[in-house]
Amino acid sequence: MAKQEQIYQIPVNDAFSQKEHCPLCVLRKELEDNFIDFYLGPSLMEADHRLVTNKKGFCHKHLLKLYDSQKNRLGLGLMLHTHLLDLGPDVEKILEASTPKDEKRKLFSKESDWKTNLQKAAQHIADRAQSCTICDRIEETMNRYREVIFYQYVYDEDFRRTLQTGQGFCLDHLAYLVEGASLYLKRDQAKLFMEDLYRIHKPILDTLAGDVEWFTLKFDYRNQDAPWKNAKDALPRAIHRISGDDLHE
Repeated sequence: MAKQEQIYQIPVNDAFSQKEHCPLCVLRKELEDNFIDFYLGPSLMEADHRLVTNKKGFCHKHLLKLYDSQKNRLGLGLMLHTHLLDLGPDVEKILEASTPKDEKRKLFSKESDWKTNLQKAAQHIADRAQSCTICDRIEETMNRYREVIFYQYVYDEDFRRTLQTGQGFCLDHLAYLVEGASLYLKRDQAKLFMEDLYRIHKPILDTLAGDVEWFTLKFDYRNQDAPWKNAKDALPRAIHRISGDDLHE
């Protein structure tokens, strides 16, 4: 009897079944698209979600994606307005506390650690600027997907074979899985998993380095008439392997 997929396994299995992109990039892109739609749609009328967006807001990347989607500019405006009502007074308080006009604070007196105080103020403002509702939701869900990946690696032979015969992962998600092995696998299981990662990635990285090298050598006039081999798209392949797949393009 065929195994029945559990609901939480479906997106993971779908992502690993394709062979063109890093599976975790695929999962992340799907989550990002879904959350962009959600925060421009149903969440606008839900008080608990608005409390979160008021406080956290969105990072630069996701603000641009929310704006560029052009699905609900009014909704985005409403979220930004209530976020600014939370953000503005907080930042103003930090700036006011860091000004020299109030002698009682003595922020810039010789006795005060004014550099440390300004650094703390800068960090607080930076934290508010970088805070992002969507990033947090993506990270939370990706961590659950990672747990599913390791569960299936251990208990699902078909999934393990799919991973072993796949095209591997971008470096960011490779590191993410190596970290996950320390969290979810026993020692012997982690040893086998790392052997699989090595077996997958060594030939890929070696071949990619050779293709990029040949791409550069093709600019030598002596190789002008030589075939390109597999080097024509070597640069984008190297970029994708190093930094992940921008699947929005």
